Amino acid sequence: MISFEGVRKVYRQGARDVAALDGLTLTVAAGEFVAVMGRSGSGKSTFLHLAGGLDLPTEGVVRVDGAEMSKMSDTDRTLQRRRRIGFVFQFFNLMPTLTIEENVAMPLLFDGARLAGVMDRVRAVIERVGIGHRMGHRPEELSGGEMQRAAIARALVTDPAIVLADEPTGNLDSATGAGILEILKSAKRTDGTRPTIAMVTHDSNAAAYGDRTITLRDGKLA
Repeated sequence: MISFEGVRKVYRQGARDVAALDGLTLTVAAGEFVAVMGRSGSGKSTFLHLAGGLDLPTEGVVRVDGAEMSKMSDTDRTLQRRRRIGFVFQFFNLMPTLTIEENVAMPLLFDGARLAGVMDRVRAVIERVGIGHRMGHRPEELSGGEMQRAAIARALVTDPAIVLADEPTGNLDSATGAGILEILKSAKRTDGTRPTIAMVTHDSNAAAYGDRTITLRDGKLA
């Protein structure tokens, strides 16, 4: 479902080149929940950016959901992110002026759906993550854990094949974070299968919720 083959990603910093990933080869199987660990600068965020089609490799091949990212047009990569990949961020990235219902509906609205036509779907996924009583509230009225649950609902509302999570518990206390990790671990698509989940984390306790842990060091598998 996510495949990296000899992937290098080089960034220019002043007069020198820095390899964020250096020949990385790994596969995340369909339905697998993988935790990606490593120190700052190890290449974790670059891995997520390439898996999400937000950036392209300097060398090597990145395949996501069967498609080689470098061979897709910008438009096709955008559509893949919108329809097939859900993103969860450490700082939630909710729109403060919108209700939770409206925030969760945004990926569907960007894809041309009408709000009235998707509300049953939106409300169902909000109920599923345990904040049905907060649907009409705005983010500022929610706790950190509730905002992250809303962010997960937004990631899941498109029924994605892949979920990419960047430190989803990094801004939460341990008890609240455990609830978030349970939601990710138990996530199901409408056909009953699990989405493929790649989660970057610094927390070994969070990583233990995954099926497998991948550790990066200096852009390579440790």
